[in-house]
Amino acid sequence: MDEPDVFDGPPRVTNADMPEPPHPVNWNLLTAHELEQEWLALNRWVDWLRRTYGLTVAVVPPFWHHHPEMVWELSALHLHWLAAYDPEQNASAPLGWHRDFADARERLRYWVTACGTRGDRDRPTRQAAWPGEEPAPTIQDFTFTDRDTEFVEFVIAQVRKRQEAEDEFYANLDDDEAQ
Repeated sequence: MDEPDVFDGPPRVTNADMPEPPHPVNWNLLTAHELEQEWLALNRWVDWLRRTYGLTVAVVPPFWHHHPEMVWELSALHLHWLAAYDPEQNASAPLGWHRDFADARERLRYWVTACGTRGDRDRPTRQAAWPGEEPAPTIQDFTFTDRDTEFVEFVIAQVRKRQEAEDEFYANLDDDEAQ
């Protein structure tokens, strides 16, 4: 595999990808279409980030997308990067991004350790049951042989689930109007 050129940016990211300044992404409120776009953009950027900075699986594991704590962190870091490298930004903004990137790497290491994901296998993040709650299900490791295929299947499932929720929401609106 060819080494990335130090001047290469994240693949296929252009000004056309950003019709407006970056804004926080609330993963809970995205439509199905927005969700798909954000997953694909974040995945491209995370792949660029890990290759550019030589990040190990102890910082960004292949199955980061299964762990909300990592999704939220990487998403915020991505937006911070976009803002720091915006042509309208102050020239010192990238230094602020790198300082915050160092802090983010420490948090990512913690979450990778806490959830137990590895380079060749993954498992759901452990959840502690509070008094009165049902005990958390037993955690099992899953192995994957093709990360890219698994990611595509994951995104398709997430988008389908979000679309079903949207469809149900709008169907309920129609039911309410009929009454």
